[in-house]
Amino acid sequence: DGMGNLRVTKKGIRLEGISEFLLPLYVKEIHSRKDSPLVLQSDRNVTVNARNHMGQLTGQLTVGADAVEALCKRFEVRASEGGKVLFSADEDEIVIGADRLKVTGTEGAVFGHSVETPHIRAEPSQDLKLESPTRSLVMEAPRGVQVNAAAGDLKATCRKELHLQSTEGEIFLNADTIRLGNLPVGSFSSSSSSSSSSPSSSAPRQTIYELCVCPNGKLYLSPAGAGSTCQSSSNICLWS
Repeated sequence: DGMGNLRVTKKGIRLEGISEFLLPLYVKEIHSRKDSPLVLQSDRNVTVNARNHMGQLTGQLTVGADAVEALCKRFEVRASEGGKVLFSADEDEIVIGADRLKVTGTEGAVFGHSVETPHIRAEPSQDLKLESPTRSLVMEAPRGVQVNAAAGDLKATCRKELHLQSTEGEIFLNADTIRLGNLPVGSFSSSSSSSSSSPSSSAPRQTIYELCVCPNGKLYLSPAGAGSTCQSSSNICLWS
């Protein structure tokens, strides 16, 4: 019924212990015992080839000392329960079918080209940061881009100018309180220094101001009076 560790059974050939093959081994299936794992071991690498009926190589899996390489038209990783595709890769695209993709590296995820996704969010109680250290960061969508902070602040900070532009619609600010900090305060021109609205050294401290707009769109404050004082303090527009 065999020789040495080799046994011939009704289901095929059975090997006991460790076996070495010096030449190629052609089999239809390889099974381990129910209570033992199947171990394939080599001093260099382990290569598994798949060929068609003409002997042409259609797939290859190589386990080496430095890398695990798969050569095939399509590579898939499926869940043990249900057979759901967790990861698939072919020449055209890479698909991650898991419910969530988690990147734990300290440097985050780096993309060399564009990224298309319907939703980006951070872990609960964690901040979400989108950064381009040396170039610009562009977010585009044909039907709109929505940035929402449901339980916190939303801050936009830049070194130079911050532009809000709408080519066809309007810019709508909706809040109980809208504050514009550090606006310059216009001073009365010499022609209106003698008018009743001009401040004097004995006048009380100014606490109410009028919001004015220069022709170029610059905003400034003017001390409020009985009427509009924007024209009287419009000399600040000459400095912009």
